[in-house]
Amino acid sequence: MSKRDYYDVLGVPRNAGKDEIKNEYRKLALKYHPDRNKAPDAEERFKEISEAYAVLSDDEKRAQYDRFGHAGIDSRYTAEDIFRGVDFNDIFRDLGFGFGGFGSIFDTFFGGRRGATPTAGHDLRYDLEISLEQAYSGLTTEIDVPRTEHCSECGGTGAAPGTSPKTCSQCNGAGQIQHVQTSGFMHFSRIEPCPTCRGRGETIEKPCTVCRGEGSVQRRRRISVNIPPGVDTGSQLVMRGEGDVANGGGQVGDLYVVVHVAPHAVFRRDGDDLICNLDVSFSKAAIGGELEVPTLDGSAKIKVPAGTQSGTTFRLRKKGMPILRHNGRGDELVVVRIRTPTKLTSRQRELLEQLRREGL
Repeated sequence: MSKRDYYDVLGVPRNAGKDEIKNEYRKLALKYHPDRNKAPDAEERFKEISEAYAVLSDDEKRAQYDRFGHAGIDSRYTAEDIFRGVDFNDIFRDLGFGFGGFGSIFDTFFGGRRGATPTAGHDLRYDLEISLEQAYSGLTTEIDVPRTEHCSECGGTGAAPGTSPKTCSQCNGAGQIQHVQTSGFMHFSRIEPCPTCRGRGETIEKPCTVCRGEGSVQRRRRISVNIPPGVDTGSQLVMRGEGDVANGGGQVGDLYVVVHVAPHAVFRRDGDDLICNLDVSFSKAAIGGELEVPTLDGSAKIKVPAGTQSGTTFRLRKKGMPILRHNGRGDELVVVRIRTPTKLTSRQRELLEQLRREGL
C-alpha cells in the first residue's frame, strides 16, 4: 500500500511552521496512541502520524521529502533513522504522561522487538537524459548503476569463509540497548542501537577480508531499461529489487529512473502536443500556397490560405507525442512567422516600391 502524503496525514498545509506541525501531532498522538485507543487501526494510525511528524519536524528530512517525496526519504533513511533525534519525550511529557506511561515509542514503531530486525535496502535514483525523438519512439537502453550488493566471498554474513557471526554478548542479539530513567512516578525509556554490534545483534570475530565484515560491497551494474513512448521530463520508472541490498536478509531496495527530455532545436512540448514555428515569406503569406513542415516522423504539407497573418496557428492532428501508456497521440501546432527579408536585390526593391505605391 502506498504511503499517504505526510502533510495530509497531519492535516497541515505545506507551508506549516514547526509549532503548527507539533501541535497537530500532539492532538493526533493523544487520540490514536494504542495504549489509550483500542481500535483495530489505532496502532497503524499512530505509526503513520509519528513517521509524518518525525520527517516534517526535521529541517533536513523535510527538505528531502518536499523535493523527492517518499522516494527521497526511503532512499536515504532506515526506519530507525527517520525517528532518530526526535524528542518524543518532550511531547508526551507535555501531554501529562511519561514515556514509560505511554510505552516505549520504539516498541510501538518496531513491534517491541527482542532481536535485530533486518531493514530494507535503500532505494536508488538514477537521472536519465534522452532526446525528444527517443521520448517519441521509446527505447531500450542500458544504464550503469552503482549499488550495494551481497559480498560473494562471505555470502553476505560478513564473516570470513569457514567462520560465522556470534550473538552479541552486550545486547543478547537484540541489536539495541534500552536506557531507563526514573523521575518520581514517571519512567522514561530511550532505545539506541547497540554500540558493540552496531544494531546487528551479532558480532564477527574474524571479518571477511573482501567486505571487511560489512557483508556487502559497492559494485557497478549495467541494467537494461525500457523507456515507453510518450515519457516526459519527471516521468519515473520503478525497477523493483534493483536498489541496494540489505544486510540481515531484509528486502532489496528499488531503483527509480527519473527521465529528463533534452530541449529540441525545432519543437517544444506542451503536454502531448508539439509546437514549432514556421517562417513564411511575405509573398507566400499574401498569395497563399502549400508548405512543407517538419514532424518527428518525417514531414507533412499544409495549405496556407491567402492573407495568412503572422501568429496564425495550424493544427496537424495526431502528429504530436504518443500519450503515455495509452493509445493515441497529441497534435502538432505550426505557428506561422512572416519573414521580412533583410537583403534585397535591386529588382526586388523595385517591385516592393511598386507594391508600396499600390498601397500594399
